[in-house]
Amino acid sequence: MDASQTPFAGKGATLESEPIADPRLEPTPDYGTLGSGSDVAVGHPESSADTIRRSTDPRRYAPVFAAAIGVLMAVLAGSVGSAHAAWARFENLFSSREVSPASAQDTRQLDRLRPQKQAEALLELAVGRRDGAVDQISSRVDRWQGKVQWSPQIATLTTAALNSDDMRVRESGIEVELAAYGLAKNSASLEYLVRTSASSDHARKIWAFWALGLMANRGIGTDRVVQILTRHLKDTDEDSRRWAVEGLALAGATETIEPLLQTMHNDPSANVRERAACSLAESGMFTHQQRLSAVPRLLSYVDDPSLDPQTNAWASQALSDITHQHFGNDANAWRNWYNSPKPD
Repeated sequence: MDASQTPFAGKGATLESEPIADPRLEPTPDYGTLGSGSDVAVGHPESSADTIRRSTDPRRYAPVFAAAIGVLMAVLAGSVGSAHAAWARFENLFSSREVSPASAQDTRQLDRLRPQKQAEALLELAVGRRDGAVDQISSRVDRWQGKVQWSPQIATLTTAALNSDDMRVRESGIEVELAAYGLAKNSASLEYLVRTSASSDHARKIWAFWALGLMANRGIGTDRVVQILTRHLKDTDEDSRRWAVEGLALAGATETIEPLLQTMHNDPSANVRERAACSLAESGMFTHQQRLSAVPRLLSYVDDPSLDPQTNAWASQALSDITHQHFGNDANAWRNWYNSPKPD
């Protein structure tokens, strides 16, 4: 099968045909790290290049989303298996000539664009906080199934969307990513991902962890996905544990807070502990109230003698990101603040 026919390349292949994952496709995040001064602010870009520059401000660890879960050039690296596939590639060379609308309200111009360009234009507008862009994506995304391909432009814009501090923009990023992967929000897609998550092919497996998180966030099999990903937090393979953390953060379910806290405290890998801390602090799809529920445990981690100094520091940084208070590694100051009366 040509690489462009797999859901990983965004061709929207039907899941009944059991698409084969290209083994070159694996999560390739553009994440920052949990560290000092890690506040992100998404600007209002004039172009996709500005979008990425501003949304990946080095002063902040970006929320743990990097939408570029696939190796982007896999589509181009795949062999052209048919005249139809060759023509599709030739046609795409000239797609940039389509003029993107300056406003999401310009529905007539949007309707003139191919679904691929609609998705790209609207996601760029959403990242730029243009009025109506998120609503336009919501109203059109189901019609994009099988018509939107994974591309460098989609990956760039989805990364920016998933790094936004606006939850609705993040949700738009998830919707576009699922469409580009060819994953319909239904039980057939869920079953395919569950099977893939048990694959012996490591690249396929960790991609499935991420994609399961996307599906769970959209309300498809959320409880089942959380159970599957939580089990993988016990895997002997560090990379699998790390991507199970990322999937749980994407799911955004309240019941994932506790396993993430346990992972932050107990996982033998500093990398995995950091990703859990980032997930609790700002990454993923948790609401502010959900993050606040982690605060008591994070307070205990600041001076927990069983933790290494770096993890203690990650706990205090996570507290700062959640509460917008800044007491460094001073556990007593954190507790005094937490126990003091708060204004309504």
